[in-house]
Amino acid sequence: MTQGYILSLAHINDTHSNFEPSRVQFSLTVGQQPLGVTCHSGGYARIGYQITKARHAAAQTDTPFIFLHGGDSFQGTLYFSHFKGKANAHLLNLLAPDAMVIGNHDIDEGNALLAHFAKQIDFPLLAGNMDLSQEDINKPGCLRGEPNILAYDHEQQLASYILKPFYDQKMAIIGITLDQMKEIARPDPDTHFVDAIATTARTVAYLHTQGIKHIVVLSHLGLDQDKRLAEQVSGISLIVGGHTHTLQGDFRDLGLSNLPYGEVINGTPIVHAGKYAETIGLAQIEFDANGQFIQLEGGNYFMLDQHFILSASTSVSDADYQAVRQQLCRHPHIYWDDADEDIVDVINAIYRPAIAEMENKVLALVPKNLVHTRLPSKALPHGSEIAPWVSRSMFQEAKIEDPRVHFALHNAGGVRQSVAQGRLTLADVMGQLLPFELPLVKYEIQGQFLYQALESAINAATNNSVRGTGAGSFPYTYGLRYYYDGRRPLGERLFKLEMMQQDSQQLWYPVEPESLYVGVSTSYTAAGKEGYHPLLQARWQESMGSLTLPQAFIRFLNRSPNLADFLSPHVHYTSHLRRSG
Repeated sequence: MTQGYILSLAHINDTHSNFEPSRVQFSLTVGQQPLGVTCHSGGYARIGYQITKARHAAAQTDTPFIFLHGGDSFQGTLYFSHFKGKANAHLLNLLAPDAMVIGNHDIDEGNALLAHFAKQIDFPLLAGNMDLSQEDINKPGCLRGEPNILAYDHEQQLASYILKPFYDQKMAIIGITLDQMKEIARPDPDTHFVDAIATTARTVAYLHTQGIKHIVVLSHLGLDQDKRLAEQVSGISLIVGGHTHTLQGDFRDLGLSNLPYGEVINGTPIVHAGKYAETIGLAQIEFDANGQFIQLEGGNYFMLDQHFILSASTSVSDADYQAVRQQLCRHPHIYWDDADEDIVDVINAIYRPAIAEMENKVLALVPKNLVHTRLPSKALPHGSEIAPWVSRSMFQEAKIEDPRVHFALHNAGGVRQSVAQGRLTLADVMGQLLPFELPLVKYEIQGQFLYQALESAINAATNNSVRGTGAGSFPYTYGLRYYYDGRRPLGERLFKLEMMQQDSQQLWYPVEPESLYVGVSTSYTAAGKEGYHPLLQARWQESMGSLTLPQAFIRFLNRSPNLADFLSPHVHYTSHLRRSG
């Protein structure tokens, strides 16, 4: 690399409170035999070591160094659900990012928790298209006026930004997040998100008038939207992204994806670093004096320890272990063993003991694997095997408190992973299966709006005639059985809807458009998010007190500590992509 305007960059995104190493799975071939490799990668201590190493190397050559977080630090594990952002702030301060952009999961629980987090951190939190100009300055947990929050400048209609020394010039860092935030997260009603691309374009143009040509956009838009941003806004030197959990780089020899690291769109390189703190992105990027990209060296790196498990269709020998170890050791994008011991000590001394206690609390014995998939598929024509159990728990626990409840309705994105056969612990439920502490809400609604809500949510989940927000909106129900055919005309796809008779799981009766029914959902779904807006036509909505989604499931398991019953399918789905005949 020539001696131009070189930036040394470290970046992570979508870490979701995975402070400890995460389990990863590779597929390797030894001789002619395919082998599955299970090991643990990343975590904050290993990331911290690599950041310190990269900072030191940059300082040795007087190269400007920045470390950026692409958003979604919150949610994901027990460390968040138990400590509510305290551990996130503490451990991120030890990593010392130059900036982090706000992701959708960082504002899942409203403004107050994010504001509390902002008071604890030692770095700027960027959201240059988050408009706080109408936020009530007197309410508890107000983001407006927080010195660590760099939001939208409503008067100038620009993103707030930070400036870093960059050789004989300045480098600007802009944070841009999803403008669909109200559809997929839970910001306070007085917090608004303006157009991401238009805001970036105005801000880049303004910076150019100020003589600032080196401009980094720290984005939580996702890879496809980052590409659109680069296509539509010229003059961005670099985009550092997140949201889509995209692992860039050629990892085919590990059985993973092959996506270009630093893909260049309209002269702008775009970098993403996977998910769950499994990997870190490290790069040297060269620009010219006008902020134009010249070249990039680097990539994403796994950070492994020496322990791994092999699986194969036949027996595995010691020679296989040695061959796999050699392959992994030779891999150019794997680092080994090194960790920041100060971060290890903080996790083990302050945060780990409470988590260990929850890991030892067994709630149920699961007789078989229950696979979670957001959408139905050929292998699972009725979709998720665990989401219906979650919906059943919502229904039964809500009905204990209010016998009027007819059905439960939940979205696929509120269930986060499959459940393995064997012990199901409190840690599994709170930290992995249902990490979102969403309150439950009951409501009374006419049948016609249930038809509309279900069709709208499925259309959004499958991008059928509408621009959806992801497959997480797909509905799973209990007590409410639906039939959807995506090949039918819009408005006619939900062609059959039945309610379960209250004293029998075998008897069903048609949902009448004008009749009233009482349902239970999370506050997120009941607020009309992600295609569920017809639920806002409810006659009334009431909180179910302190009952939350994970609490309902835990109470349900306390009453019925195994998941062995047969649940008749409530989801009957035909894709619009399926051929007729």
